[in-house]
Amino acid sequence: MDNPGTAYEHNTHHICRRCLLEELGEDALLNSLEELKAAMPEEERAEPMEYARRLDICRRCDELNSGTCGKCGCYVEFRALKKRMHCPHEDGKW
Repeated sequence: MDNPGTAYEHNTHHICRRCLLEELGEDALLNSLEELKAAMPEEERAEPMEYARRLDICRRCDELNSGTCGKCGCYVEFRALKKRMHCPHEDGKW
């Protein structure tokens, strides 16, 4: 995070856009994902019950690996939150 052009400050938390996940640590990664979810405009979010339904499906999927989708590499909690997204599995589970 030495390059000032690669990070932004939100309160006192810094997010490095050019750091690898292993360099961030689990707490920093979780905080970054929560900030991304919180920043998503309400009109782009799936309804809470639909979001929960999608996550339940993802939890049972064999492609789920440490919070990421084995089909596309996304973070399932973020993908499921977006209203217009769909499951990338060939069976289109949601």
